[in-house]
Amino acid sequence: MLNPPEFLRSRLAHPVAILGAGPSGRAVLELLGALGVEGTMYDEAPGKAAQAPLCFSAATAARHRLVVFSPGFSPRHPWIVIAQTAGLLCLGEVDFASILWRGRVIAVTGTNGKTSLSELITHALRGMGRDATATGTMEFPFSKLVAERGGGAPDSMAICEVSSSQAETLGYFRADAALWTNFAEDHLDHHHTLQAYFLAKWRLFERAVGGDVFAGSSVQRWASQFGQTLPLNALVATEDQPGDVLLRQTVFDTYPQRENFLLAAAWWRAAGLRESALYAAAQSFQIGPHRLACLGERAGRMWWNDSKATNFHAVEGALHQFRQPVWIILGGKSKGGDVAGFVGRIASKVRHAFLLGEAEPALAVACQQLGVPYTAAGNLAQAVGEAASRTAPGDSILFSPGFSSLDQFHGYDDRGRQFEHLVGELNSPPVFR
Repeated sequence: MLNPPEFLRSRLAHPVAILGAGPSGRAVLELLGALGVEGTMYDEAPGKAAQAPLCFSAATAARHRLVVFSPGFSPRHPWIVIAQTAGLLCLGEVDFASILWRGRVIAVTGTNGKTSLSELITHALRGMGRDATATGTMEFPFSKLVAERGGGAPDSMAICEVSSSQAETLGYFRADAALWTNFAEDHLDHHHTLQAYFLAKWRLFERAVGGDVFAGSSVQRWASQFGQTLPLNALVATEDQPGDVLLRQTVFDTYPQRENFLLAAAWWRAAGLRESALYAAAQSFQIGPHRLACLGERAGRMWWNDSKATNFHAVEGALHQFRQPVWIILGGKSKGGDVAGFVGRIASKVRHAFLLGEAEPALAVACQQLGVPYTAAGNLAQAVGEAASRTAPGDSILFSPGFSSLDQFHGYDDRGRQFEHLVGELNSPPVFR
């Protein structure tokens, strides 16, 4: 049963302002409904909010005592500044949900690997009969889990993804353990500097009060660079590790997924759980869609869908899996970062790049300067068509965009599905080997 703490009750006696009418905002509205509390949604996109008024102002702030905002809202957003000036309590969606959750929280962050690691831990715990649920994604926000489970039971476990934009504003959230897979350049449109991005994620470790924290190799290097100290038991060697015979024929046999298993194993051992159960879970684990998925062979060409790659680090990880240079489809909405540096790092792995989306001009300049053959395709349909016509039997075509999908698509899953549809419409039927 949902039981708000005393400090929230007086604020919940008034309508709650919800900033953002996307999946997180709708999940908050559902949670407020379970509490019997009125919520009013505000969104900058005209017509997106379920009710008027759309614009949050000093006048509308007077109706509220509590604001819950979606991850897309920076703490410096004018609406949050207005709310704070008016004396309103402002909470991020994950922070708000955590106050009403009665179970345990295992928090997972990282530039890449968050979803796979969360899903692996959840899969393994469920295999042991534990009450565990993966949450914190756009598809299943923490607030939705709390609403559906009535706050959960004391032995319920939320395996919760926490992004940097969620972590930076945490004030009430507490994790029983926190796992940080890796760190690389990303989200500089929001955080502006690598250090600010790192410290936003570091906030999650600070919320693991009395719990264990675990950090992969790249996190350790950046922590040292930014003057942060990790406890010795947090250090997990996740890069360049020897093979594990028990992981053969699983997705964790090779990188980048191997890194996720090593983090999971570190927490698993610290939690005193049977290691054999984790290995058994690895054998039956199925990776989520749009993560370096082979779509089969058409006319002698092998097609790969890696739409989940929304940053440079993910593309580099995908290219590492190929022995020969590939034809790659790149582009989307920029999140900042050194595009030329990225193109320079992948140049030796790329035979030809098909460029699309808002990032196309910057990618084209970098490719031209670094001697990487490229075609400015504009959109995904043209990129797939160009790739099909320019390549030859024996070639591999990798769709690993390296940028956000939100310039031309509703999300990376929408982008991945559209890519699969376009490949499926090519004349030759797929052949799987």
